[in-house]
Formats: sequence, structure tokens, C-alpha cells
Amino acid sequence: QVQLVESGGGLVQAGGSLRLSCAASGLTFSNYAMVGWFRQAPGKEREFVAAINRRGDNTNYADSVKGRFTISRDNTKNTAYLQMNSLKPEDTAVYFCAARRNWSFPPSLPHVYDLWGRGTQVTVSS
Repeated sequence: QVQLVESGGGLVQAGGSLRLSCAASGLTFSNYAMVGWFRQAPGKEREFVAAINRRGDNTNYADSVKGRFTISRDNTKNTAYLQMNSLKPEDTAVYFCAARRNWSFPPSLPHVYDLWGRGTQVTVSS
């Protein structure tokens, strides 16, 4: 079964850190040129957080997370990561990972992604 599974979410105080993982199964992760992270807060639309290309040498970030979040991927482990530092209450959301076989620009558009995980909740308390 082809799927993406997010993990690593939880409750953290403002200023803290979390590392999210996105584990892929039933597929060859390196065949997916683009991996992205999105988030959705209650009552809001899904928004782009970060994206990374196949080799990991091209990354894109939303302005709201630039300098605080880092996206990475390990194709040998079929896993992508989102390191989140200096978390703020406004980062509270369900975080989703997504993958696409071919690179698409801009990578911030949810509809271009082929696969989605079910999400992991991140809650940042003030």
C-alpha cells in the first residue's frame, strides 16, 4: 500500500522545538522529485510550509517559517523531516507531508502533489 505517514507532533511550549517525520511506504521515495510540508489550522485553509527536491539541495520555505524550520529528506530511509525551532502559538496546526513525482514550480500549491499523509497535530502553548 502506497502511503505517507507523519509522526513527531505533540504539545510544546512557545520557543520549543519539534521534529516531524514523514515515512513513505509502498513506493521508492527517490522517485518523488518533490516533497512538501503543509499545515492547516482550524477554520483556515491548508498552507504551504516547506518543500525539498529529490537531492535535497533545493528547498523552499514560507516566509512565516523561514529561519526557524528546516526541511530535509533521507531517500535511503524513505523519510522526510521537518525540524521546527523557536515555535510560536501561531504554528499550531495539523501538519501534512505530500509528495509529487516531478518537480513543479511553485511547490507551494497543494493541488500539484500526488500523495498526502493524514497529518500530525502540533500544538504550541503560550
